[in-house]
Amino acid sequence: MTERALSFGSVAAAYERFRPGYPAELAERVLDYAGAPVVDALEIGAGTGKMTRVFAARGIAVTATDPDPAMLAELREHVPADVVTREGALEDLRPDRQYGLVYSAAALHWTDPAGRWPRIAALLAPGGVFASFGGPVEPADPAVRKAIEEAQAPFLETAQFPSPDGTPPENELQWPGTELEQSELFADVRQVVVRQRMTLSADDLVGLLSTVSAYLILPTSVREQVFQRIRRVVPDTIELVSDHTAHLARRC
Repeated sequence: MTERALSFGSVAAAYERFRPGYPAELAERVLDYAGAPVVDALEIGAGTGKMTRVFAARGIAVTATDPDPAMLAELREHVPADVVTREGALEDLRPDRQYGLVYSAAALHWTDPAGRWPRIAALLAPGGVFASFGGPVEPADPAVRKAIEEAQAPFLETAQFPSPDGTPPENELQWPGTELEQSELFADVRQVVVRQRMTLSADDLVGLLSTVSAYLILPTSVREQVFQRIRRVVPDTIELVSDHTAHLARRC
């Protein structure tokens, strides 16, 4: 787990270039849910600041944290100068102050499940909002998805991260909403989905895959072989779809 979590810094520039940004609607859903102005926010696992920019653009004072110094260095190149950055994983953060919003975009699964929710609750002001965003980015065409799966099958079964608590994909409520509902520290748990579509060239698709941890931890020669096989079986232009699932909860 730690190896995968800290694998992104080596490709920080590619991560920024090829990973899609987040739709503004996600922030709008969070702020509507909050029901009152959000002044400040703490971000867990900010990466290169894809979601940082969305909230900072709304005048929220964001403190962006990440355990990887290379990712934070890339982030600082792309976010407003008033965004505060702190190096550290959730487990390293000390609740020296509390925020109106704590959120994590495609990073919560890297945190230690032991004590995860008490740590997050300690960083939130009473009544403050927690938000988590996640979901796969994949080809809209099932035939293209199948071609990629078959091309990579000799080397890895899937690049998708399994549900941390084992929640089956057919469940209406997905993780981390399942854990939030069981926690006495949070209430009013909601799950909303925002769909995003984009079109990439085949080369940019491979660039995107090159920032995914399941590929990053493969030996270099194997990784290059996988990407060559994928490049051969996909069309020159690929439509991708991403169902961004947001889980929202309020600190009791």
